[in-house]
Amino acid sequence: MNFKTLDLSKVYLVTGAAGFIGYYLSKRLLDQGCQVIGIDNLNDYYDVKLKQTRLDQLLPYSNFEFVKVDISEKEAVMELFEKRKPQVIVNLAAQAGVRYSIENPDVYIQSNVIGFYNILEACRAFPVDHLVYASSSSVYGANKKVPFEETDFVDHPVSLYASTKKTNELMAHTYSHLYKIPATGLRFFTVYGPLGRPDMAYFGFTDKYFAGEPIKIFNNGDFEHDLYRDFTYIDDIVEGIQRLLSNPPETEVQHKVFNIGNNNPEKLMTFIYALEEALSNALGRKVEFEKSFEPIKPGDVPATYASTDLLQQAVGFKPKTTIQEGLQQFANWYVDYYKLT
Repeated sequence: MNFKTLDLSKVYLVTGAAGFIGYYLSKRLLDQGCQVIGIDNLNDYYDVKLKQTRLDQLLPYSNFEFVKVDISEKEAVMELFEKRKPQVIVNLAAQAGVRYSIENPDVYIQSNVIGFYNILEACRAFPVDHLVYASSSSVYGANKKVPFEETDFVDHPVSLYASTKKTNELMAHTYSHLYKIPATGLRFFTVYGPLGRPDMAYFGFTDKYFAGEPIKIFNNGDFEHDLYRDFTYIDDIVEGIQRLLSNPPETEVQHKVFNIGNNNPEKLMTFIYALEEALSNALGRKVEFEKSFEPIKPGDVPATYASTDLLQQAVGFKPKTTIQEGLQQFANWYVDYYKLT
């Protein structure tokens, strides 16, 4: 293992900078003195005020520039690359959410496929040192073999969202092969933390509790065969990305894919109990969710479980935050942000 640290002389472009991971990565880079251009279309898939809150924390940095751009608009993307000449690109802009892709497929093709194509085209026209892009653990579909390894067969996605992420990996591989664009794909495993996405289960459960509503748990009420998820705390995700930024693939085709997960899957119910405890601590009183058990949703997979060996070999990093630590950080933030004390 011999990896390079961040190069502060380069210009970093982060797409989806007002998003959950994009915000935290941008902040980490800015704190270390990097020049960061953040772009986002600030869409209303979830509460725009939350995106604005994140953005408001980035705007005071003198080394940060924000440009409102939708990556599905090719002309705007090309113009930005031509003017700003970014050298390291982190593409985190995407339409997220497995279940929403069943209801609204158009936006996934527009953002995740056409948008990513536009980023690749811009990298071809204005060569970059490294393109890092978001893939997803959902590409593993209903694979039974665990932990999931990057070499596993991933040709049977069970949601359109997963299909778009698999498509991204294939497109990046092709562009790396044809145009020598160094590219790294990151398969994220259930990322959570403060200022997270309200469409994620842990955030939605908390919203429901304070609204006095029961939470819906899509596991058939079968605790013995519960869903397993590899929950990964946001700081661990950002640390992994940062370490990879200055270390583009040196393989013949300059494209590589890494899992970023916790390598320690938890039962969904264990996660829920840990969230109840974290909220109890944050509020100073007992919290217990009213629970309604429902059938497993189409597109959901029984387990996500990451092998992180490749990431560890490449940059010496393995996520380490426990769900108890991570959920306590989230609960403290939530209670403070929504003024619930």
